[in-house]
Amino acid sequence: MTLSKSCANARPNKRVSLKMLADYVGLATPTVCLVINRSPAADRIPEPTKNLIFEAAHKLHYRPNLYARSLSSPRSCTIGVMVPDVSEDNAAMLLSGIEDYLLKRGYLCLVASHRYCDDLMDEHSQLLIDRCVDGIIGVDTPWNQTPSMPVATVSCRGVGRNVTNVRLDHDLAAQLVLQHLYELGHRKLAFIKGYGFSSDTELRWKAIRSSAQRLGLPISRDCVGQLLGDRSICIAGYQATRRLLSTGEPFTALFTFNDIAAIAAIRAIREAGLQVPGDISVVGFDDIASASFQDPSLTAVRQPFMEMGMLAAETVLRQISHDNSVFPPRSIVVKSELMVRGSTAPMRIRKIISASRRRRSA
Repeated sequence: MTLSKSCANARPNKRVSLKMLADYVGLATPTVCLVINRSPAADRIPEPTKNLIFEAAHKLHYRPNLYARSLSSPRSCTIGVMVPDVSEDNAAMLLSGIEDYLLKRGYLCLVASHRYCDDLMDEHSQLLIDRCVDGIIGVDTPWNQTPSMPVATVSCRGVGRNVTNVRLDHDLAAQLVLQHLYELGHRKLAFIKGYGFSSDTELRWKAIRSSAQRLGLPISRDCVGQLLGDRSICIAGYQATRRLLSTGEPFTALFTFNDIAAIAAIRAIREAGLQVPGDISVVGFDDIASASFQDPSLTAVRQPFMEMGMLAAETVLRQISHDNSVFPPRSIVVKSELMVRGSTAPMRIRKIISASRRRRSA
């Protein structure tokens, strides 16, 4: 392919226009426009043709004129994303799934963290709207009002009308964990619930109680702890485990709200002179990247964060492409799986006896 006259004569610092790019590849400008903007209509264009256009755009250093696009289209090709804290592993994986889906379709995302502060939730949502985002994705961010634009949430409670909530099947997750521990012979279980402000806390706890009832597993009040305060999850998980151990109520397995709390719990258990899983089996939740590299490797519920992020992004873009004429689903439920590793083992009678004696002597 030879360089067209308009491109050949262009100065190095001169912007290559969409028409110049179309002339270069020998295609109609509207066709090139659909491909460059990753429009849904471009799905009908053969893949070799799309590759040709992108290769030419790279060779000619073509950059879309976003200002011109904004004048001809009401869309900004930007999605706002609100998360509690970008530093957490699960938020990072969710954002990765959201970004992967958006980038393939020519969209960018603006991320704002609110740290569960109601004022910041309201302020940041309005700031995103003021910046003309085409839609919003809220991660563990309640959205009670009827939205003026496409909105999807991930792991939220109290979502309003026309808002799709992508959530985990907590009933299945609880069933997988308790059935696993039951089959290992554990009958005295302890639990660490999540923070009171987390949307998943009560949903998961309700699922745990239902599953325990079906299996005939009693839940002692002294064997139920909770993450408290505004400190890091490591500190909160460590302190919650120490409170459980201090009650003197024996238990042979501990199911924590997330993996970070589980890792901290193992530290507290070892400091009490007990072994994991020799005396107490420990199960986490989320299956973060380091879970399989802990000592022992952590048995955990795998929450498909990447998939959940992609589903939320897909839901928002589908509404955008149909100009909000498609009524969004109320919820999208995703499945989890249990990753069985070294932190759980069969229960033996001696575990209850030795654990009880060590706690009394501590």
